[in-house]
Amino acid sequence: MRPFSHVGFLVLLLGVAPLCSSESVAEGSFERTLAVSGAVDLDVNTGAGSIQVRRGDSVTVRVVGTVRVRRLSRSEADEKVRSITSNPPVEQNGNSIRIGRLEERGGRENNVSISYEIYAPSETRLRARTGSGSQSVEGIRGPAEVSTGSGSVKVHNITETVRASTGSGSIEIEDVAADARCETGSGGIVAHRVGRDFRATTGSGNVRLDGASGAVEIGTGSGSVEADAVRGSLRAHTGSGDITAGGEPTGEWKLDAGSGSIKVRLPAQAAFDLDARGSGGITVDHPLTVRGKVSRDELSGSVRGGGVLVRAHTGSGRIHIQ
Repeated sequence: MRPFSHVGFLVLLLGVAPLCSSESVAEGSFERTLAVSGAVDLDVNTGAGSIQVRRGDSVTVRVVGTVRVRRLSRSEADEKVRSITSNPPVEQNGNSIRIGRLEERGGRENNVSISYEIYAPSETRLRARTGSGSQSVEGIRGPAEVSTGSGSVKVHNITETVRASTGSGSIEIEDVAADARCETGSGGIVAHRVGRDFRATTGSGNVRLDGASGAVEIGTGSGSVEADAVRGSLRAHTGSGDITAGGEPTGEWKLDAGSGSIKVRLPAQAAFDLDARGSGGITVDHPLTVRGKVSRDELSGSVRGGGVLVRAHTGSGRIHIQ
């Protein structure tokens, strides 16, 4: 009986192989232009595929979709593409527009990806989600909530709040006039010119911020943190990596590194209280009135009469206050 079972297993494998190799791919596209007359609520969702949203004219929303279908036969793939492109998942109710809800037309579609390129008025509120694919948004008022399970996210020139997230991939935001929040499971985060509060977290990756006026919170499990031109409070943490921070503290700055150096750049006439702890030595370029004992690894006191607290702690690394 044992030899027979081996033969049966071999036949089963040989029978499956041709099915896998005969898979076919078909592609197609569609375009729709929708008339609007005011601020737009735009909801975009795709299980797989990229999403791009750009500012267009003030009276229309133009949607260009690219469909890609994988099936066991070419005829099945072609038929599915024709079905989607002839009746694309684009719905409008006044100025409320929903795009990409294939699951509401007979269940979830496997092996179907739709990428969207959308041109919308500047007065647009956006929610965009993709299971797998990159996203790029630019030039609308917002708020903008942008997420992907896997892929990069770029958001530029948004007036209202931004929330950007990805399970795996990088995030880049630029010129956000209001609050911004960025989250990635694995990947770097770069932010330029945030008008108010900024929050960024990544499980693994570097975080770089250039300009924020508000409360700033940055955390990474493994990676470096650079926060420059911060005017407000600052909390930064890394499990493993260096921290560099610069700007004008108007609230507490708390910098913590499990393993890595910390460098802080403050204005020449800054007044602040200092609490520094680090096993690699501490250097302070400002006139410090020391409180308590002085040691190589711990230093606290006030600069120019004191002010907001600047706390810098590292388990292993140097600290330099410039």
